[in-house]
Amino acid sequence: MCGIVAYIGNKEAYPILIKGLKRLEYRGYDSAGVALLNGQMHVYKKQGKVSALEQYAADKPLAATIGMGHTRWATHGEPCDVNAHPHVSNNGNIAVIHNGIIENYGPIKEELKQRGYHFNSETDTEVLVNLIQEIQQQENLALDEAVRIALAEVIGAYAIVVMDAHNPDQLIAARKGSPLVLGIGEGEFFVGSDASPIIEYTKNVIYLDDEEIAVINRDGTYMVKTLRNVVKSHAIQTLEMNLEAIEKGDFEHYMLKEIYEQPKAIEDSFRGRMNASGGWIKMGGITEYSARIANAERFVITACGTSWHSGLLGEYIIEDLARVPVEVEYASEFRYRNPIVRESDFVIAISQSGETADTLAAIELAKERQALVYGICNVIGSSIARATHAGSYTHAGPEIGVASTKAFSTQVSILILIALQIAQSKGAIPQSKLRQILYELESVPNKIREVLKLDDQIREIAAVYKDAKNFLYLGRGYNYPVAMEGALKLKEISYIHAEGYPAAEMKHGPIALIDEEMPVVFLATNVSAYEKIVSNIQEVKARKGKVIAVVNEGDTQIKAMADHCIEVPQVDEVISPLVTIVPLQLLAYHIAIMRGCNVDQPRNLAKSVTVE
Repeated sequence: MCGIVAYIGNKEAYPILIKGLKRLEYRGYDSAGVALLNGQMHVYKKQGKVSALEQYAADKPLAATIGMGHTRWATHGEPCDVNAHPHVSNNGNIAVIHNGIIENYGPIKEELKQRGYHFNSETDTEVLVNLIQEIQQQENLALDEAVRIALAEVIGAYAIVVMDAHNPDQLIAARKGSPLVLGIGEGEFFVGSDASPIIEYTKNVIYLDDEEIAVINRDGTYMVKTLRNVVKSHAIQTLEMNLEAIEKGDFEHYMLKEIYEQPKAIEDSFRGRMNASGGWIKMGGITEYSARIANAERFVITACGTSWHSGLLGEYIIEDLARVPVEVEYASEFRYRNPIVRESDFVIAISQSGETADTLAAIELAKERQALVYGICNVIGSSIARATHAGSYTHAGPEIGVASTKAFSTQVSILILIALQIAQSKGAIPQSKLRQILYELESVPNKIREVLKLDDQIREIAAVYKDAKNFLYLGRGYNYPVAMEGALKLKEISYIHAEGYPAAEMKHGPIALIDEEMPVVFLATNVSAYEKIVSNIQEVKARKGKVIAVVNEGDTQIKAMADHCIEVPQVDEVISPLVTIVPLQLLAYHIAIMRGCNVDQPRNLAKSVTVE
């Protein structure tokens, strides 16, 4: 992994590829490269940013109307020029870019070595491109057939684009377990690992399904077939995003832009799905399977990272409102521990990108065991959207920053609506309480706008603690998952060690860490557990810890105790995480900026984790 872009048409390919790679930088990467075909194959690749590739290629032959580019996030072999993509076959004719992992590359590599092939890199991708060469030569096959047979021999995940010096009028693209989209222009085609490098040129796209191969020709024709050589027909879809949505505008960073986009993103997530004055909620997928969901004995939520934190909140919300038992599973563990999944279970899978490999594997396991599977994701046409029985898009708009912000808020918004609709259908919630929550949910975007006005205050707090080595985040009830998410944001972008805990667990271990060097962030908006939180703060202050407290507006008791207080508008505890997470996002952002970190592209992280 991480980013793919390719072009064939009548325009110069290189500027399109470079611009596309820059649009894909948000995914996280360690090297970049391009392959251009114009009489001969030209491959340029460099460790580092796309800008380093540009500088390296500036004085090289760049004229071509067919080419492909890649940003790599290291899996096999360290980040370096040699391991960067594209990779070229031993005969120099075939070039490949690849997202994913070829699991059985080892034995294939040894077999190819015995046949006289040599390898320059440590990558599985170089093995794949030479396998394609071997099959093409031995069987005297067209490129697309050689690719199809080669892919039938490999085990693992891939999104690939293949180019042959002997056929400058054709690109081959294929996918399994890693996303790939074909953009259809006027007399030209584009390929991308997502739509961001395509949207500037066309809104007409086809999303390839697993084990499908696209044969893309310069004459404007294309064909999609399966690994079993069955021709498939795909409806052309229209991209809904626009170019402005994937640009920073007046903001210094995508992350900050996306924090500020949360009020609108939340509004978009529940637009048309609820009405406070009418007292109704209507989530299409929930309505479609209402009888089966009503009879479900257990809900299982599976996700990774930030989405897991929103899922943990989903457990609290669904159990509280709908009175159904819920379990929350890390998708990466769920797929390997032989979990008990029954036909009577309702499984909710959450992923911003809709392409998270571990979550997709969890979905397939749940489907194999006949459970009903519901997806919550942000990207229309994504693999999870297609793999689940039903689902909801969050409508957050493109999230470019690697560290999720508005994805979390909109996922939680969707989970609240799901809980409310199920609660209403089961008669588990009084209509008066339902309307109250809906009215408060409608008010949340404006309350978040009020929190965003505290940005300068939060920046001042960040300046005090930017050099801290550790942070502790504590919360009770609904604020416990928020504490975990706040700690994750700080870890991801500032590289400060941080942990989120239930506040009541502090004295069962973490209290040993507290001294005058330890900042402790308390989420103290819970009216139901207010006195308990006050006691926890007193325990920290008694050990000279530094307290940053997020409290409801007008709080005086905690304000008198804390070193720093951030006052936020009070809302119903069920929906309070939508408000309390925002200051934590801003705190992490400002600390990271003051430490000189790249907040949009944190080290070692990728936006869409399409490998295990």
